[in-house]
Amino acid sequence: MKNEIESRFLLSVFDKIRNHGVLSDREYLLDGITAYTDHDGYTLFIEDALVKLRFGFHNQYHFDYAKPEHKESFEKKLKAIHDNY
Repeated sequence: MKNEIESRFLLSVFDKIRNHGVLSDREYLLDGITAYTDHDGYTLFIEDALVKLRFGFHNQYHFDYAKPEHKESFEKKLKAIHDNY
C-alpha cells in the first residue's frame, strides 16, 4: 500500500489529541477521535467509531474500515484536529 498520508501529519495529530484531549484509561479522546499506544509505545492507534488507524515502525500505517466514505470522514476529522489545535 502506498502511503497517502504523511507521517509528520499523523504524529502531529496524535500529539494534539494527547495534549488537548481527555485522558481516560490510557486513551485520549478529542472531537470524537481516540488516540493511544501499545504497551511499549512503538505503535500508535488513532480511531473513531468506524475507522481504525495503526501507525508503527518505518512510518507504515494501516487503515481498517468498512466503506470508503468512512475513511474520508475520518481523514476530515484528523485534518480538523490538525488545523484547529
